[in-house]
Amino acid sequence: MDNNKLDTITNLFEGKEIRSIWDSEKEEYFFSVVDVISALTDSNIPRNYWSDLKRKLKNEGSQLHENIVQLKMKSQKDGKNYLTDALDTKGILRLIESIPSPNAEPFKTWLAQMGKERIDEVFDPELAVNRAIDYYRNQGYNDKWIEARLKGILDRKKLTDVWKENGIKQNYEYAILTNEIYQSWSGMKASEYKDYKNIRKESLRDNMTDIEVALTDLGEIATRELAKEHRPYGLKANREVAKMGGHAAKVARDDLEKNLGKSVISKENALNYKYIEDKKLIEDKKNKKKK
Repeated sequence: MDNNKLDTITNLFEGKEIRSIWDSEKEEYFFSVVDVISALTDSNIPRNYWSDLKRKLKNEGSQLHENIVQLKMKSQKDGKNYLTDALDTKGILRLIESIPSPNAEPFKTWLAQMGKERIDEVFDPELAVNRAIDYYRNQGYNDKWIEARLKGILDRKKLTDVWKENGIKQNYEYAILTNEIYQSWSGMKASEYKDYKNIRKESLRDNMTDIEVALTDLGEIATRELAKEHRPYGLKANREVAKMGGHAAKVARDDLEKNLGKSVISKENALNYKYIEDKKLIEDKKNKKKK
């Protein structure tokens, strides 16, 4: 997890601090289990509470126990780094469900509501579309931008459908092909592009300028049409076609930059917050706890 950043998430759990580590490779946060236990229970010794709960979960055969990892996090007492049990976002939410505490009830109610909304959307998909539109409006995007964004999502789906027909099945394969397109026209993989814009789990396209979005769309549409025409099969053949599609966007980018006299790749993002960075690098060691 080189160059990962250690930060402390505040204003959660009624203002109590929950230490977290951002894994840039997995694009996932890992949270300190003991901090969550401390925030949601009245235990004077949260480590002992967690030890008892962990033993109970293991005896019950809970898969949550298998997902625990140990990461070095900075102690809130002496400022030194110690190996600490941690879980990703999904694991932490599952942990909250296992805590019999009144303080955990608001989170359990929220999880139940979220589950209900997702089930309702299965029966009426328009609810999901409306939710997305409302989200974008609340973030300050105008309707013209939202319309273009939704069209871009549909175009992306058309591309992945073609890839599926051409033998692409695994999620990592879709990620590799997407990176080929980005690399060809921007010179960066998607993860590198996000790092350049200083974003993490946020959508890259939601934080692009209109020119960057247009070039991304061009690269994917070109890849889709080339793939439909040449019908490459398997990852290796599709990677070559993805490079060709990305190159079409690169030609457009080069021509535009020549006339503009400047780069169209921007550090600009749509965030109204900044991430707190620690000057120390997070150690790469991360092992599953086997107790």
